[in-house]
Amino acid sequence: MEDREKSPKLRSLIWVGIICLALGISVGVSAINQRPFDLLPTMLRGVVVTAKLTGGATVLAFIVALIAGVARTSRNFVIRGLSSLYVEFFRGSSALVQMFWIFFVLPLPPFRVTLTSLQAGILALGLNVGAYGAEVVRGAILAIPRSQIEATIALNMKPFMVLRRVILPQAMVRILPPFGNLMIELLKATALVSLITLPDVTFQTLSLRMTVGRTTELFTLLLIIYFLLAYPLTLGVRWLERQRRWA
Repeated sequence: MEDREKSPKLRSLIWVGIICLALGISVGVSAINQRPFDLLPTMLRGVVVTAKLTGGATVLAFIVALIAGVARTSRNFVIRGLSSLYVEFFRGSSALVQMFWIFFVLPLPPFRVTLTSLQAGILALGLNVGAYGAEVVRGAILAIPRSQIEATIALNMKPFMVLRRVILPQAMVRILPPFGNLMIELLKATALVSLITLPDVTFQTLSLRMTVGRTTELFTLLLIIYFLLAYPLTLGVRWLERQRRWA
């Protein structure tokens, strides 16, 4: 009981801290001549790009993880083999090299597929994190008691209905916590897109460092910005865990 009473108070304090930090940033933007807040307007332009990249890659990663995770439990050897190949390849190779390949190699013959740096970043990060998410989905599905699956067979339920009505609602409860961790890892991995000229918050910070110096101020602000982006994701996932309306 005491833990339950302390939890809302703790969350309130955390939210107050985040609001205070956000207000501090707002004050800094309005007072652009005050150090170190004069650096924020340029950095915040990169935050918009980072948010777009994180949102797009998260959606792609979730969709890919569900499809590949379910396919990994398939009885069909071909489906299971192809999904396993995807998972092992993207987990076993570097996310940075995957991004370089998508951005620099795809436009060349014989592929001739040209992507913007934002599209390449979303595709690379989504596929990479989706491979890790697929294993989370597979583990969640295998954790469902076999007796429930046997009951659906006895009721003559179709496979798609079993997946939609029995497997996924229960698996989602187990998927959310680790997938929340993957979302935060994805957010931090967005810093890699600065190497393919996408002007995210890290790219803007490095550009400012080249022009104005002030390394300590820039990277301290960058740390705070990434924390302010990541922590609401954590709170959002915890809120979804408490709802559990699908289970």
